[in-house]
Amino acid sequence: MEFESDENHGPVRERTASIVGSRGLVPIAIWTPGDGQTSRHLVLVGHGAGGHKRQEYVTALARGLVRRYDMAVVSMDGPVHGERRVDFSTNSNESTLPFLEFVQVWSNDETLTNNMVDDWHLVLDEVLAREEFADIVNVGYWGLSMGTILGLPFVASERRIAACVLGLMGLTGPTRERIAADASTIMIPTMFLVQWDDELFARDDAFSLFDRLGASDKQLIATPGRHGEVTNENFHRSGEFLADRLGKSENLTK
Repeated sequence: MEFESDENHGPVRERTASIVGSRGLVPIAIWTPGDGQTSRHLVLVGHGAGGHKRQEYVTALARGLVRRYDMAVVSMDGPVHGERRVDFSTNSNESTLPFLEFVQVWSNDETLTNNMVDDWHLVLDEVLAREEFADIVNVGYWGLSMGTILGLPFVASERRIAACVLGLMGLTGPTRERIAADASTIMIPTMFLVQWDDELFARDDAFSLFDRLGASDKQLIATPGRHGEVTNENFHRSGEFLADRLGKSENLTK
């Protein structure tokens, strides 16, 4: 892992790095307590289509998890997003082109999901192998929209994930069957967010996906608004959910 930037934002240390994968470099961002305090919990964050690993809401979520709960947070650029693009610029949080290209790749590349799952496994392995993360006892996952399309299969395949936040996605699209099958195997505590007026994913499809989740400890939070209008309250709720469930899981392992 090679670090490319290292900055402090108040009590939060923010770094970017690249990990060498089998298909090239995997760009990531890492947020940790800036006072040298070690974290006991790590949250992996998958961004939505059209964004990138340090877009505004990802950064705000990550800094909040560090400040409030002393967690460590890692985000990764998704396929055809962020620094995986030759035309990437940090001056824009979102772009229509990566969104459209993702939809095209999602529809035509059968290796897309497995490649992203492999990248997340690699990132988690590399991060946990570092001495500064030696005190991590539990890992959570947070990802909406594309973060669920590609993150739900990862959560289903990764036993180290102890709780997750998913949503803004339904049983639809070219990988519908894969999503449905993987969802039924997810038994960890799960919060699922739905935007009632979502113009991209019908609420009935979202409800069907929530119903398919195998977890007995699962919550559905449905809020008025369009796809990109997740409220600050729900961001806070999702952070509280992860902190609570990861903490309870830690107690069970003692």
